[in-house]
Amino acid sequence: MSDAAQPSAAEVRAAAEAVKAALDRHLDAVERRSGEGDPAVYAAFNELAAAAEVYDELLYDAYDEVTPFEIPGDDRLPAYAGPEEPSALSVLIRRDYVVVEPQRLLSQAQRIADLDPDIDTGNDRQGGAAAGESVHTALGVVFGEFEADEIASRHKEFGLEEGDSTLWVVAAEEAPEPGEWLSAPFDQADPHMVVCRFDMSSVFDEELEDEELEDEDELEVLEPGS
Repeated sequence: MSDAAQPSAAEVRAAAEAVKAALDRHLDAVERRSGEGDPAVYAAFNELAAAAEVYDELLYDAYDEVTPFEIPGDDRLPAYAGPEEPSALSVLIRRDYVVVEPQRLLSQAQRIADLDPDIDTGNDRQGGAAAGESVHTALGVVFGEFEADEIASRHKEFGLEEGDSTLWVVAAEEAPEPGEWLSAPFDQADPHMVVCRFDMSSVFDEELEDEELEDEDELEVLEPGS
């Protein structure tokens, strides 16, 4: 237990009272909820989680003790609060890749440059050997030549391995002005305006495999004559 900037007993007590109040608000929101995905319940849950985290930290700093409960993370989106009939929308996409075969990537970039000697490699040099000199340059050439969807379907050809990906469809009251968000394209994504989202991750496959293994174990136990 460190003596540096230790919280006072009053601060710990105040944090405990905040948890009690957050518990009451959460229970009240649950009892009054209007249906599944009620934003009041979602907000009360987050307030309770935040209060519990603060109390846990202060308790540990002051007394070297911890609480017996753990607040799970919540990756769900909040309830939709956008227009019923959106007149505009934005599609936000993130795809992660790992460069597993750098040489294949360099070769593909060089092939593109050989077909178009005037291609811009992004380093004030034109085509030629520049395209295959570094992974950084090769990525710029490949992603500049092919659409993102084509790279997703052909990623192995470019020496890439897929990671997680997500797609958000975000509603808007009206379309933004041309160039309005280009300087910060992902900063204005309001979770309350997300109409739907689609996630892909290998962790889902692992969870499915675990469920299948559990089902197989149950079948083995239930087999007649076993």
